[in-house]
Amino acid sequence: MAHRVAVLAVDEAVGFDLCIPSLVMAAAVDADLRPLYEVAVCGVDSKPVRMTTGFSAVLDHGPEALAEADTVIVPGTRAVGPRREGVLSPELAAALALVRPGTRMISICTGAFVLGAAGVLDGRRATTHWRFAPAFRELYPRVDLDPDVLFVDEGDVLTSAGLAAGLDLCLHVVRSDFGTEVANRAARYCVVPPWREGGQSQFIEQPLPTGGGNGVSATRAWALDRLAEPLDLASMAQHARMSVRTFSRRFRAETGVSAGTWLIRQRVQRARHLLESTDLPVDEVARRCGLGTAASLRQHLRTAIGVSPLAYRRTFRPAR
Repeated sequence: MAHRVAVLAVDEAVGFDLCIPSLVMAAAVDADLRPLYEVAVCGVDSKPVRMTTGFSAVLDHGPEALAEADTVIVPGTRAVGPRREGVLSPELAAALALVRPGTRMISICTGAFVLGAAGVLDGRRATTHWRFAPAFRELYPRVDLDPDVLFVDEGDVLTSAGLAAGLDLCLHVVRSDFGTEVANRAARYCVVPPWREGGQSQFIEQPLPTGGGNGVSATRAWALDRLAEPLDLASMAQHARMSVRTFSRRFRAETGVSAGTWLIRQRVQRARHLLESTDLPVDEVARRCGLGTAASLRQHLRTAIGVSPLAYRRTFRPAR
């Protein structure tokens, strides 16, 4: 029998997320092109489900599909109860009560708020869209949230980051269920990479904080023009005409991090820009951003965003 999947569309659903499981899992076939999944998209009742993008969808299944599923997937949603209040509506709670014990539970993007409100994620590691991580932590403090990764696999409970990370998670599920060959075949059909390196931190913009006229903003600007030079805390404090202790205190007050941490971040950011915009060898990129060697750049880039310099360049450098 095909593995039965129920995709639960919660009102104010994210349409992109809602389509991912059906598309990816429908593309998972064996060598004889027989489908390996049976996917049913269902609602908490028989009413059309509103999407976040200005239309509604009439679904083929009601909540009874949840009782028959081997896997239940909850796509992203803006439903007020899970997203703002940390609770399930009576209708949503009744629908989830139909899920059999032992059923694998999966969320895509802000669908994690639904699993959080249901208590499924308590005491577990999970992720969601990076933008909504602070709200998630406030509503569900018993969840070990990791906002930097593309997805988290806890065995019987899996969660993904925002939007396209749902593709990564669904392909991971196919790979776990039926092997690499099936997953690669599904990825080729969907015209997506079978595996993406890194986490969602590589897509987060982290603009430089601004400071007051009597602070350290002038020294930050001075340092940004000299990233290739051997800067350190003492030289930055000297430029600011402060003691190292005073400079360190004011720097952390303005930026939220130490001067050393900030300097590494700016050098990594400069390296990312050079990898995206030039064909310079990795050694030269490392030298120009002040990280010294390709090995040092590789280490810092992996720590910051989870990918190697060459993998980052392949992802973000436009093909000639």
